[in-house]
Amino acid sequence: MNIEEATNILWQSARTREAPAATLHKQLTMEDAYRVQLNILARRQAAGEALAGETLAGWKIGLSAVSARQAFGLSAPVFAPLFTERHFPSGNTFNHGDIRKPLIESELCFTIGKRLAGPGVTPAQVLEAVSAVAPAFEVVDMRVNMLEDMPLGVADDVAQWGYVTGAALAPYPATLDLGAITVEMKRNGDVVAKVVGKDVIDNQLESIAWLANHLATYGLALEPGQRIMSGSFTKPTPISKGDRWESLFSSVGAVSATFA
Repeated sequence: MNIEEATNILWQSARTREAPAATLHKQLTMEDAYRVQLNILARRQAAGEALAGETLAGWKIGLSAVSARQAFGLSAPVFAPLFTERHFPSGNTFNHGDIRKPLIESELCFTIGKRLAGPGVTPAQVLEAVSAVAPAFEVVDMRVNMLEDMPLGVADDVAQWGYVTGAALAPYPATLDLGAITVEMKRNGDVVAKVVGKDVIDNQLESIAWLANHLATYGLALEPGQRIMSGSFTKPTPISKGDRWESLFSSVGAVSATFA
């Protein structure tokens, strides 16, 4: 299947929010997947205000832990776009029925203050360029079984549905020890996960450097004001109707969301 044909098929499923057509299953390489993903992004941007949820806000990084990449047989993380209209404030109440297969992850959301264009971007340059960091949730809609077909998952924006952010630390505290951050995640008041960053996730500054350098292969850069969801501290966890979720990030703050 060629790139244009795959783009057309996935574009239609994106418009209807239906699962990608079975004809795409096992048809894409990882390189194909990124080209399809970015083709669809270009279509969204060209459509402008004619479509809701189409303003590029930044990027998400997935598989930002060695163990996660090993599970998928990959040597590098993956990325996908974030959209302004899918950004929600902490405390937001969602309609559970709006999401086909909802899961939630605890992450940090960084804001870029200075343009980062690869190749050759280093973590030190990322540290100088980041302007803020916030506690966050990523809400994913698992439309594709990525264990079976990761390229299709990448083409389908790595399951990105929306993201929730709490109050940001700004300016970014340059001395923040990302590896020492602990996250306590609660569902309806009960602790479901408690982790330490260095045990479960790559250094986020290194991940953002990787993103800037990988985007450069497609002629893209990290632009001022863009937000970067830098990967999950916690495993993707199913959301049930009526759940209230809260995550407390030491040294950063808290984020919450309810699914009615």
